[in-house]
Amino acid sequence: MEIAFGLDNDPDAGRTFKANFPEAEFFDDDIATMPDSAIDIVVDAWPNHALLFNACAPCQPFSRQRCGTLRPDDERLGLLTHVLRFVRRYRPEYVFVENVPGLQDAGAGGGIFQGLLHTLQELGYSTDHRVVKSQDYGVPQRRMRLVLLASLLGPITFPEPTYGVGTLNPEYSTVRKWIKSLPAISAGEAHPRVPNHRAARLSSLNLQRIGATPQGGGWRDLPPKLLPKSRKAGFNGYTDVYGRLRWDAPAPALTTRCISYSNGRFGHPEQDRAISVREAACLQTLPNDFVLTGSLNSQARQVGNAVPTLLAQRFGACIAEHFAGNACGTQFSFP
Repeated sequence: MEIAFGLDNDPDAGRTFKANFPEAEFFDDDIATMPDSAIDIVVDAWPNHALLFNACAPCQPFSRQRCGTLRPDDERLGLLTHVLRFVRRYRPEYVFVENVPGLQDAGAGGGIFQGLLHTLQELGYSTDHRVVKSQDYGVPQRRMRLVLLASLLGPITFPEPTYGVGTLNPEYSTVRKWIKSLPAISAGEAHPRVPNHRAARLSSLNLQRIGATPQGGGWRDLPPKLLPKSRKAGFNGYTDVYGRLRWDAPAPALTTRCISYSNGRFGHPEQDRAISVREAACLQTLPNDFVLTGSLNSQARQVGNAVPTLLAQRFGACIAEHFAGNACGTQFSFP
């Protein structure tokens, strides 16, 4: 497969895309306002090639913490509906959609996702969808995602897990495998030779806190004098904050604040700092030469919003295999 086109209205995401895929077309635009004919020029440049559309809308409206609490007029809720305009016009052979499991519950009775399924099936697509565990496909992260596959060429099923019980790799991939080899840095420091290997600053109080936190530990391991005010007596909220990763286990799901020590279990297993952008990218299985642009927080947001590379690769291979067996003698291939 070749990446032929990208679309995003986030300027930093656009610059990152163009830095890593310079041969592909990119539109810095809002899918909700652009006409469905806008990418004619891109599709027409690849005659006799099959098309795969990947659509990943912002997950925040559908997240477990927020699903059902956002205003019904949140403009992000309808972005996947706009994707269908382009599917109707170009009839790609394959569609891949990835989001948080809460997408199934968004709207009355999960209306957004059910509407997406119904429309694809009306257009002649065979569909399959389920919630997958990213760690089942080699990603060192406990990241559960809803994946939808759709094909015009016949029924399509998901790739079998490659990690976990009953596979050739019964043990999940770990934090150690993916970030241990990166050079040590301090909080607030950027490595001079490793791109994006930069860690956020920590206050003197948070430096004391992380210094008192064991590997795999969290705020409950802190002495009373170091407890955050929000975590003292009577606290009944999230426990997975002010924590360190474990070397020999998958990381928790990375969020858009994945380099913040106080916003999750994102402390380095042994260095007194949160993980760097490069380490977060490694835990998303992005290649080491993948460059991220923008401010430090913007880079972290792009990493947290990403589809893990290995997960995408497994599904890409599944689609390519399906295409090879169902092209029915037609003279086309993926761009």
